[in-house]
Amino acid sequence: MKRLFGAKKAPAAPAKTLSDTATGLEQRTRALDAKIAALDRELATHRDAIKRARPGAGQDAAKRRALVVLKQRKLYEQQREQLYGQRFNVEQVAFASEQAKETVETVRAMQSASKELKSAFKSPAFDLNEIDKLNDDMAELLDLGEEVQNTLGRSYNVPDDLDEDDLLDELDALELDMLDEETELAGAVPSYLQDEPLPAAPEGAPVVLPEAGMTPAEAAAGAKEEIRSTA
Repeated sequence: MKRLFGAKKAPAAPAKTLSDTATGLEQRTRALDAKIAALDRELATHRDAIKRARPGAGQDAAKRRALVVLKQRKLYEQQREQLYGQRFNVEQVAFASEQAKETVETVRAMQSASKELKSAFKSPAFDLNEIDKLNDDMAELLDLGEEVQNTLGRSYNVPDDLDEDDLLDELDALELDMLDEETELAGAVPSYLQDEPLPAAPEGAPVVLPEAGMTPAEAAAGAKEEIRSTA
């Protein structure tokens, strides 16, 4: 049956994305870095061998082996530089692709917002005449509210002959009186700086206190002697 109708073709593998390609290039670059590092260690070994070998066939053989390793190292370095360039180009293309997608999404969002704004502006709520009328109504309501507040704040039982200018003059006079009182208080001496009168001297004979260790009789005799001396 397969010979008559042919076998079905296998589905084609999905194409790699730019991200997958960049990841593959990075892995190959790391592999080359590891190979170059191994060749560097091998070159160090050959360099030591050249130093230890005597001039002649042995040293020439060591140099030839070192040259082979050095050529292989140069080849790997060239391949790594090529991979660096390819990876840079892939990342640049990936960045441009992502930027293009974001631009498309931005344009779509702006188009959707434009449609919504156009639909909203067609609403009766955006009628300029209605908006002006609403502003006028609000202004009238605010004026009415201010009149109501002024009416409620009006004072009752106020004499008709009471002049507001006279009240203002009286208020200014009170302020001047208060300033004069403050000035007088500021010029006076504070109570804590005033000298208090000393107490009067006591009258009569002074009281002599007995010394420590004296008997009552000795204390009385001492007091009499003190009175005589002061007299």
